[in-house]
Amino acid sequence: MSEAKKHEGFTAEEKAAMKERAKELKASASHEDALRDQLAKIDELPEPDRALAKQVHEIIMAAAPHLKPKTWYGMPNYNDEAGKSIVFFQPAGKFKVRYSTLGFNPDAQLDDGEMWPSAFALLKITPAVEKRITALVRQAAGETGSSAT
Repeated sequence: MSEAKKHEGFTAEEKAAMKERAKELKASASHEDALRDQLAKIDELPEPDRALAKQVHEIIMAAAPHLKPKTWYGMPNYNDEAGKSIVFFQPAGKFKVRYSTLGFNPDAQLDDGEMWPSAFALLKITPAVEKRITALVRQAAGETGSSAT
């Protein structure tokens, strides 16, 4: 490994995300407080991440209103009734990458054979993308009759 590629520890963005997570773990917020905190974090995002996060939030809440909005490492996250993280939105600016990510955690019910995607690059929301997110969220949240194809 060359000196230029040597790992030098966590980036400033990674350290900030870990600090956010530590604060989240210490807080015992009600559903209303968690939603308010999540929407405040979304409002802090720079554009175009803010607009994309707002659209994702609206789609997720319409597709699976029983999921509970929270923050997770300072990013929008949605938990099931058991408190398990199902779906999250990672803004592009959080880690200075070229696209945002819509991701699903292991408790999401997206299983499809021996291999399936659990994260999706997201640049903008078109009607087709909205339809796909809706189907994925419904399936991930265990709603029967859903198909993410």
